[in-house]
Order: sequence, then C-alpha cells, then structure tokens
Amino acid sequence: MSPGLRRESAAVLALAAASLPVAAAAATAQPVPAPRLSELSLEELGDIEVTSVSRRAERLSEAPAAVFVISAEDIRRSGATSLPEALRLAPNLQVARISAAFHAVGSRGFNSNTANKLLVLIDGRSVYTPLFGGVFWDAQQLPLEDIERIEVISGPGGTLWGVNAVNGVINVITRSAAQTQGAEVVAGAGNREREVSAHYGLAPGGDAARALRLWARHVAFERTRTLAGASAGDAGHMAQAGLRGDWELAGGARAMFQAQLYDGTREAPIPGAVEIPGAALQVGRTALSGGHVLGRWEQRLASGGTLTLQGYWDRTERRLGFRDTLDTLDLQLQHALQPGARHAVVWGAQLRHDRDDFEGADAGVLMQPVQRRQWSYSLFGQDEIALREGLRLTLGARAEHNAYTGLEFLPSARLAWQWAPTQLLWGALSRTVRGPTRLDRDLLNPGRDGQPTVSGNPAFKAEVARVAELGWRGQPGAGVSASATVFHAAYDRLRSLQPASGGTVLTFDNGLEGHVDGLELWGSWQPLPDWRLHGGFNRLWQDLRARAGYLDAGNVAFTEGTSAARQWIVRSQLDLPRRTELDVMLRGVSALAQPAVPSYVALDLRLGWRPSPGVEVSLSLQNVLDGGHGEFGPVATRTEIGRAAFVRLVLRSAGP
Repeated sequence: MSPGLRRESAAVLALAAASLPVAAAAATAQPVPAPRLSELSLEELGDIEVTSVSRRAERLSEAPAAVFVISAEDIRRSGATSLPEALRLAPNLQVARISAAFHAVGSRGFNSNTANKLLVLIDGRSVYTPLFGGVFWDAQQLPLEDIERIEVISGPGGTLWGVNAVNGVINVITRSAAQTQGAEVVAGAGNREREVSAHYGLAPGGDAARALRLWARHVAFERTRTLAGASAGDAGHMAQAGLRGDWELAGGARAMFQAQLYDGTREAPIPGAVEIPGAALQVGRTALSGGHVLGRWEQRLASGGTLTLQGYWDRTERRLGFRDTLDTLDLQLQHALQPGARHAVVWGAQLRHDRDDFEGADAGVLMQPVQRRQWSYSLFGQDEIALREGLRLTLGARAEHNAYTGLEFLPSARLAWQWAPTQLLWGALSRTVRGPTRLDRDLLNPGRDGQPTVSGNPAFKAEVARVAELGWRGQPGAGVSASATVFHAAYDRLRSLQPASGGTVLTFDNGLEGHVDGLELWGSWQPLPDWRLHGGFNRLWQDLRARAGYLDAGNVAFTEGTSAARQWIVRSQLDLPRRTELDVMLRGVSALAQPAVPSYVALDLRLGWRPSPGVEVSLSLQNVLDGGHGEFGPVATRTEIGRAAFVRLVLRSAGP
C-alpha cells in the first residue's frame, strides 16, 4: 500500500471511529427517516425537477427527452456499492462489469472499456478524459448516500453539453450540505468488497443557510476469478476524503464549494488499451490518485432569470509502467432568462484547458508528443418557444472549437405536445460529434506477443451522428407511469483500425459508417400503497459498414458485437411490517458477439430493516441464480461475476 493510501485510510478510519459514538448516542434523536413507498406517489414522482435536459429546472413529466431519473431512494434500496452498479437501475444504459472495480458503461451501442460517446457529469464537473474520450469508472468513487439523484439522458446532448455527448448524458447530483446535517457512518462487508465511510454535516454558528459537510471513505475490492477458475488478480483499494459547503447569500444569491482527494491501487484494463478482435485485453496493476476543487455561484435576477458562474480544477494521475497526468481547468458562464411570456432562453459559454503528460517509454506505450496542451471554447444558446397552449418548440445550437478539428456546429430542434397534464409526445432532430482524442491521434503501441503495432492517425477526423427521436411519456392510469422512445441514429466517420505494412501495423482511421435504430421502454406500477414495480426494455438494431475506400478488417463485427441487442429489467420494492423492506431485481442481457459473451439472467435480493430512524441494517445478495457469468471481454481474461453477499450497517444522527 502506498504512503498516500495509508494516510488517507487512517484518516477515514479515524473519522469513522470518532463519529460512531456520536451516531450511536443520537440514534434516538429522530433524524428524518427514509420515506415509505406510500409517502410519495408515482404522480408526485413525475413532478420531480430535472436540470440536464434544458440546463434549467423543469418537471420530469414535461422534459422532451428520453430521461430516466435514479432517485436516492432507488439507490439505497438497490444495495449498490458503487456508482456504475447504481447505473444498472437505468434501463436506457448498458452496464457491464469488466473486473472487480472496472466497468464498461454505454448508451445506444458502442460499449467498450474505452467507450467514448457518453458524457458524464458529477455536480457539473465533466469526468471524461481527453486520453480516449471516455470515463475511468474505477476513479469515480463517491459515497452513494450523498447522491440526491442521477439524471440519465439517452440520446444526443451536444447542443447544451458539448462534444462527446453523442449517445447520452449522465448527470450525478449530490445533496447540498444543508440536507446532510449530523453524523452518518456506513460500514459494509462481503465476499466481494468491504467499505467504511463517514460524513459529518454542520452549520457554523447554527445558521442553516451556511452549511458544511466533511466526508471520508475507504473501499477494498477482493480478487475475482476467470472462467477457468484462475485469479483475475484485480484486488484493489481506494481511499477518499472531501468536503462541500453551501451558502445562501443576500440578494437571492447562493454559492457552493467542494473539494476531494483520492488515492488507490488496483489491477484493471490498461488505460488506453486498444481492443483488437481476437486479442486478449491488456491488464496490469494501476495506481491512481487525484483530486479536484469546484466552485459555483448563482444569482437569481429580478426579472426571474438566473446567472450562474462555475469553475473547477481537476487533476488525475495513473501509473502503470507509464505515467499519465492530466490537469483540467474549466470555466463556465450560463444565463437563463424569460424575455417574454412565450420564450424561455438559456445561453452560455465555456472555456476548458487540458494539459496531459504521458510518460510511457518504459512500458512500450508512447504518445507523440509526450505532452499535449489543448484549449477548447464554446458558445451555446437555446430558446423554448410556446407556440400555443401545450405545444412547445425548442431550438438550440452550440459552436465549439477544439484543438484537433477546429470549429464544430451542434444544432438541435425539439417539439413537445402536452395535450393533457399527464401526457407528453415529443420529437427531436440533432447533429452532434465525437471529437478526436490522444488515443486516435497520438498513440504508438508496439505489438506484444505477436500482436500488430497500433498507431494513431494525425488526420483522424471527428465522428458525426445525426439523430431523429420520437418519444412519449405519461401516466395512463392511477398508479401507472410509462415512457417509450424510438430513435434512428446515422453515423459517419466512425473509428476503425485499418491494416498497413502487410498487416503488421494497424492505424486508426474514420473507416466506418451506418446507422443504429432502437426502442427504449420503461414504466412503474404501484398496485398497493406499500408495493411498487418497475420495468424496462431496450432493443438495438445495428447496421454498420466500411466506408468507400476502407477495409472492414473485422471492424464492423467488433464495433457491433460489444453491445447487447436486447436487455430487460424488472424491479420490485415492497415495504413489509416493522420497518422492513424487501427489494428484488431481475435483469437479463442478450449475448455479445465480439468478444463472445453468453447471455445471462441475474437475480439480486435485498432485505433491509430500520429498527429506529437512525439505524439501518441490510443484507444484499447478488447473482442468486448462477454461480458465475461473464459480462464483457475475452473469455481467457474476463471476470466471472459470481454469487455475492454484502451486509451494510448505517448509523445516522440528527443535525446540530
């Protein structure tokens, strides 16, 4: 264990030890308990405000997009222990576990360990890496108890969120410090992982308008095993500590500040490793560390609009034979206003600077140049126009300049018809792009064990997607809500590997095109006040091909084969007598073609008990139906996800 990891682990344990007596002594102080199902109807859930669709608050029932909201209660009752596992609750996402702590997460196809068409935000901070344009999910660890909700949009979001929001946007929103007053300690253990975390919320001077939250967490992952029974060697640890402050200021202003540090080590797929059809994924021990600071200031204007300023600095470092260090500085301005009764306008600007240092000569993986500094800047605007009662037209566009391809134009148009308070029909047309990354342009990966050399292409262009969507959301009956979306996405200049020099060298190029069609369904039904059912279904039809003048060379089969054509999920939440809860989740995923992964059905169970408002005990069982199944990767190296049990104890105290 590294010295930094030992220090942070000790800090976590010290904070937990200090908080336990407080939480236990105050367990009878009646903190606000988790709600019963009967306390919040499905109709009321439709009134939840979301911000990711229009970058302003609007009711979920009125949002013209395929948006699914994972609530804090859904996360608590799922038994999930990590952010990617919590994302399994969204039927419009595909989540596959690669190793003990590494996941592939995608939307509407193109899933992989380097998936690059999904933009992920945590409290407004983009966590994608310019190394490959995706997310290092093993580094996105945070206390799930502090999450307020997760907004998952499937479909393009480039107009408001920029390049790389091609197939979806995930926006993780954590609770304000004022919502987490008092002490909370979480301890959990199982045959797959162990966790201890603690947070303490306080209001200096007793002023609830100025609140602060301190938190720390440590998690340890056990090794998994392959299909052959060999150890996958993917054990690891992660220690974190952070704080958040929220202030209500005079004149209708409010401010937020947060900071976090993390340090860990684990074995996982090599960052930036290239997936080659038929080749084993490169795996090694990774040490990762980093942190960020973020500040946001929001002013409510007399005209009814808001002005928001946000800035953050983020640093990540990964070491695996090579060392990759990324520093990001991001500044954003947003102005929301209503110039008239028929218009709701939001516009803004963003400036981002990335400095990536990649030192990898000893590992035989090179980036040329070793250091790359990139500036990107953008200006966006969107106007929601009320054409008549219940009929709204939203027009928007974003102009974004990046260091690789210059100016990109990202327009969209959405039409929403709400002919009844609980019925919404919407359609959308969008153009978005996935910008080049260092992997596409700068990589030089000499072949190992007979594999070909893989190199970047300085002429690699942006991938383009033109998407048409049609959706409906409504409440067709008492205690029933549902959503349905169909889409057609036409892609051009998709990434491929093109052989050269007799096949001993593979070069990235824009060699694929085609389209993906899909159907997304989900809904909820509450047959009894204490019983709620949720279901979802996702279907993909992929039709990709080599562009004129390019070779297929297995690219089509590999690109299409990493995403499941069908998946479904059914969840049951049941409140039993004596503050007991029983939660069941049954999900099925069809087979993957390349690398070949069989279809599977998984059953997860959770039994929870809250003997008092400040104490919660739960037992979660995962994959009850089978002894193990693979979810992603070549058969020789992929993790077999077996049966798992996890016991969690939560102690909470009331705020000061």
